[in-house]
Amino acid sequence: MLHTVSLKENAVFRRLYHRGSSAGSRYLVLYCRRNGTDRSRLGFTVSTKLGHAVVRNRVRRRLREIYRSVESELRPGYDLVVVARSAAVEAEFALLERNFRYLCQKLELTV
Repeated sequence: MLHTVSLKENAVFRRLYHRGSSAGSRYLVLYCRRNGTDRSRLGFTVSTKLGHAVVRNRVRRRLREIYRSVESELRPGYDLVVVARSAAVEAEFALLERNFRYLCQKLELTV
């Protein structure tokens, strides 16, 4: 990924949930907040309610690939958390990608 590092600290996730901007759809919820640097940080949340590890990891891999393909169109310097909803398990890849792009535009993250 060009200008993105992983987001792993629980405190940062919680700060985004409470103080960040959010946009949601049937498949995903996207939280974002400026982080004051020139690099973006990205985290994923896929609940155990979605299925076993194989299912959750598949959803996470698809979301990571979607972000990788859209990353060059996004503004750097944001903390992002993508939360997968249960409908994301059965959704087609193209539908998830359109949904992610829509949420990014809604939060004004696109260049």
